[in-house]
Amino acid sequence: MKVGDICSRNVVTVRELDELTAAAQLMRQKHIGYLVVIEPKVGDNALAPVGVITDRDIVVGVVARETDPRALKVGDLMTRQPVLAREESPVSAALHHMREIGVRRLPVVDRGGGLIGVLSLDDVLEGLAEELMDVASSIRHELKVESALRP
Repeated sequence: MKVGDICSRNVVTVRELDELTAAAQLMRQKHIGYLVVIEPKVGDNALAPVGVITDRDIVVGVVARETDPRALKVGDLMTRQPVLAREESPVSAALHHMREIGVRRLPVVDRGGGLIGVLSLDDVLEGLAEELMDVASSIRHELKVESALRP
């Protein structure tokens, strides 16, 4: 199974200079806790991921420190140079990276480095569940065929 086969293509993005409160409001509006920070790729129409920011980043970096969120930009808190998954990479390689760095999501890029999606552990579980359903269906079908051939 390839990363590009199961990643979510509906990526919510922000820019480094966006206000942090706007990013938090976007998370609330979209019911998500993860935004990819992008910038345009030079000489290309694609967008390149340059960072990520999570709701946890905001809680730990702003709320817990009693900092004024209105005084901050996304770039002040984002994780720079995030680990990326390539769409043609096996899911197992992406899972290995996720485990190594302790994250639940990775931005997914095409061969040119343009953002195409986000891979989450939820996506992986859903993909595995679909494969297991295929296995179960194959077993059920095999039993039906055998019963029909050998009454």
